[in-house]
Amino acid sequence: METNYFDFYSDNLGREMPMKVYGHAGKPVLFIPCQNGRFFDFENFGMANALSDWIEGGKILVFSIDTIDAETWSNRDGDPYWRIRQHERWIDYITREVVPFVRSYANEKNGWEGYPGVMTFGCSMGASHALNLYLRFPDLFDRCLALSGVYHASYFFGDYSDEIVYLNSPADYMAELPYDHPFIAEYNRHRAAVCTGQGAWEEAWSTRAVDQYFQRLGIHIWVDYWGYDVNHDWPWWYKQANYFLPYLLD
Repeated sequence: METNYFDFYSDNLGREMPMKVYGHAGKPVLFIPCQNGRFFDFENFGMANALSDWIEGGKILVFSIDTIDAETWSNRDGDPYWRIRQHERWIDYITREVVPFVRSYANEKNGWEGYPGVMTFGCSMGASHALNLYLRFPDLFDRCLALSGVYHASYFFGDYSDEIVYLNSPADYMAELPYDHPFIAEYNRHRAAVCTGQGAWEEAWSTRAVDQYFQRLGIHIWVDYWGYDVNHDWPWWYKQANYFLPYLLD
């Protein structure tokens, strides 16, 4: 499996941000690690091995990045005003710095021209970020695989809310999305899969909340509920990722 490491300075975050790329060709996939995770988690927790056939077969080109969750979503004792704005700077890092790099790299590797859409992919909190990015920026992301996420910002920010918290809480902004919003047509030209188990440590209630809004608005996102034996853990995420990729890459 071809792998490459990059470390470049982010103007939005004011620091070096590492990234590792897996593969030699295929659909660009932005992998966002679990809560407080690092760019090497895609490999160290076994997902690179679980998806090796897709990667080595030139079907997907995976870009694994760092989170800054320890400063933002996980920092429950910190100032919530600063925390959510620091998170938004991370969003800007992804949309303004990572995505142009991903597009350029994918074009070069695949011999493409133009601006390929990017798939977001994450498990647990990585899924929360992946779905939020997909829903907020349909001009950048045309596929999404979100496994075992929580889509309510209040789960991490409690009673605190402001306009930036709202922007990062899919369960809140989807509840108020008008039926004629132009993003709905964008979503329906794209493909996304949102999945949760119903076993230990899963928070299926949050998936059910966003699912009801997708159904009400006529948004064709595949939302799937696996059994009560399906826990919030990597072995299940390996199976789910391999299960949904044929649909997302078709």
